[in-house]
Amino acid sequence: MLCVPYSIAAEQKARVTYDNILRLSDDPDVNDVIKFLREREIVHFQRFGEAVQLLREKLNQKNVYYMNPAMDM
Repeated sequence: MLCVPYSIAAEQKARVTYDNILRLSDDPDVNDVIKFLREREIVHFQRFGEAVQLLREKLNQKNVYYMNPAMDM
């Protein structure tokens, strides 16, 4: 569960980096690629947020275990 917030933070950091590159670049071809990558990071951020919400809902249900005891070693 700890990796999800870190993944979301990484997506946000990448998006900010792409925004900074766009501020510095005046090459239309480079800007097109950076815009695509930035949009992809936004979608990843949204999907991670949805996954966190689904995980919270599942963990709040009865009879759902965080780990499978049969798999513990």
